Amino acid sequence: MSDNPLFQSPGAGGESEARRALDLETHLPLTGWQQEVSKGLEYGLEAAESIQDRTISTFSRGELPHYAGINTFLKAPYLEDVRRVGEYNVAIVGVPHDSGTTYRPGTRFGPQGIRRISALYTPYNFEFGVDLREQITLCDVGDIFTIPGNNEKSFDQISKGIAHVFSSGAFPIILGGDHSIGFPTVRGVCRHLGDKKVGIIHFDRHVDTQETDLDERMHTCPWFHATNMANAPAKNLVQLGIGGWQVPRQGVKVCRERGTNILTVTDITEMGLDAAADFALERALDGTDCVYISFDIDCIDAGFVPGTGWPEPGGLLPREVLYLLKKIIRNAPVCGLEVVEVSPPYDVSDMTALMATRVICDAMAHLVVSGQLPRREKPAYIHTEANMNVDQKWR
Repeated sequence: MSDNPLFQSPGAGGESEARRALDLETHLPLTGWQQEVSKGLEYGLEAAESIQDRTISTFSRGELPHYAGINTFLKAPYLEDVRRVGEYNVAIVGVPHDSGTTYRPGTRFGPQGIRRISALYTPYNFEFGVDLREQITLCDVGDIFTIPGNNEKSFDQISKGIAHVFSSGAFPIILGGDHSIGFPTVRGVCRHLGDKKVGIIHFDRHVDTQETDLDERMHTCPWFHATNMANAPAKNLVQLGIGGWQVPRQGVKVCRERGTNILTVTDITEMGLDAAADFALERALDGTDCVYISFDIDCIDAGFVPGTGWPEPGGLLPREVLYLLKKIIRNAPVCGLEVVEVSPPYDVSDMTALMATRVICDAMAHLVVSGQLPRREKPAYIHTEANMNVDQKWR
């Protein structure tokens, strides 16, 4: 143990997080980085003779420089042929849809905004001792072709796209888009669950459980329709961070009648983060085979995430949210993640999109640490044959 006070744990005399992080880094390979450099030199040509660092290419290929190149998520390979998605551990899927928005549109630009600021990040996280480039294979399949002004046709496209990625065995990470996409994304998952069931852990300030809003299935409605499906029981819907002045009574009535599980910000802070995570895991995993995480960026206090359609002061702190994610993902079989309601037109210095990027990167790291990624084989809950009749007909 070092004599440097930086590496001393406060009080207990155990090893500090920083000391563990320094040790963990020594065990990480450099194979992925070396392959990226070799490919860059092959595809982007060797650098000019005046460049002393011969890992640099003439044309930017890969992570560096962070400000250059085409912005896929984390500069991951763009997979033009989506039929090959099963060759990767994780697939990033953009859903640029905001026709379900009832007040401030702009989340159709969410996937673009998240991808752009994700270039700021490297694949390595110090505290977790994880290097995503070295430990998993990640691709970006681009965006689902949504239909502007038509929610139902867009929902059909989204469900088909997510079902394809999910059934391939690649772990789907969805970049929204408004929260109306929560229903079709879960429907896509349910089509390949057979008789298995999924619990939903929903981070938000709003319940989103109305049947309709303005006579349509909007971004306030996904969980009414998702929990109509036998594969996604209402008793396994857990909602974290709910509260404030934008929780419609119609939705509250549905939560009460269906027996969903809600924790407000006050509940979470008073019971403590560990107890809140345990509550979410117990309820979401009760009789289910996997957990789907739907993360609305506005669950975080509006001062940290101004770029969203329905900002609500008094939400969770970023540090609290990231801790809850860690506890939940490391202790549950997670089958997919969506991050929604990032609205770049309202953002300030890309901070909201950066928060979304942090949520996604942390989630991947926790999946690696918990042994869920990379997958050695498809999880048993994924059924190859699709059931197209998992949901009730709409009108």
